[in-house]
Amino acid sequence: KMALRAMRGIVNGAAPELPVPTGGPAVGAREQALAVSRNYLSQPRLTYKTVSGVNGPLVILDHVKFPRYAEIVHLTLPDGTKRSGQVLEVSGSKAVVQVFEGTSGIDAKKTSCEFTGDILRTPVSEDMLGRVFNGSGKPIDRGPVVLAEDFLDIMGQPINPQCRIYPEEMIQTGISAIDGMNSIARGQKIPIFSAAGLPHNEIAAQICRQAGLVKKSKDVVDYSEENFAIVFAAMGVNMETARFFKSDFEENGSMDNVCLFLNLANDPTIERIITPRLALTTAEFLAYQCEKHVLVILTDMSSYAEALREVSCSCFSLS
Repeated sequence: KMALRAMRGIVNGAAPELPVPTGGPAVGAREQALAVSRNYLSQPRLTYKTVSGVNGPLVILDHVKFPRYAEIVHLTLPDGTKRSGQVLEVSGSKAVVQVFEGTSGIDAKKTSCEFTGDILRTPVSEDMLGRVFNGSGKPIDRGPVVLAEDFLDIMGQPINPQCRIYPEEMIQTGISAIDGMNSIARGQKIPIFSAAGLPHNEIAAQICRQAGLVKKSKDVVDYSEENFAIVFAAMGVNMETARFFKSDFEENGSMDNVCLFLNLANDPTIERIITPRLALTTAEFLAYQCEKHVLVILTDMSSYAEALREVSCSCFSLS
């Protein structure tokens, strides 16, 4: 009807009446940014209200048609709050879903669960460098939404060892004990063992500040040597430690080449399981798609192991 009314106005010589957008330019820009950063799926989705129980970070659903392992589930609480989860275990028509944001406030009778039919993917972009994200990959630095260049599976793909280049070149950390006695080659990973009271956070921040690439010999010319980035993921840290990492990177001018993921101690425990996977997926994108040399620093792996133990104990109590 609006189009016919506009056509009649043009025929009669009058200017057509077009609808006026509401909300202002700020709302329109925000909606466009969210539209670009959203992953659209054309698969049909099924919604259930068959929650039979809640145990820790897990939600148990009955009478689910063809649930799939690692499928993403969107939960809508009675007050309208949106949460996300992932299918952890499938047994016939029963599905066990681990909720990333925690299960507090979930009503078994009024909570609706929507099965998306897709796995957990994260939006990635080269603009993620210099930004700070929480453990779920959402920006927390009051910056704009990152416009995604691609949506990648956080589980990744295995790399054929036969196709890998033999590691010969070194990554310099600036710490003589590491560089001289246990040097890091490109493509290699090393653990740094610590204990309570030791300055492991300061060492991780120092490595992030001082890390750089070293050429194999003076005759080798590699124009990508300056193309270096760092992905830093902190799991289960308190507010003081998170503030220390962020302020240290900003004060020393290394924040522009760092992508920072922060999972706080008061965040849901289940979120710590996906934080290192988000960091590694981002690092793979920067390395393979953006052709950067990437150093990944994960701290503290003890918090990650405790999160795995909590989920394992919850699953054991269900069996």
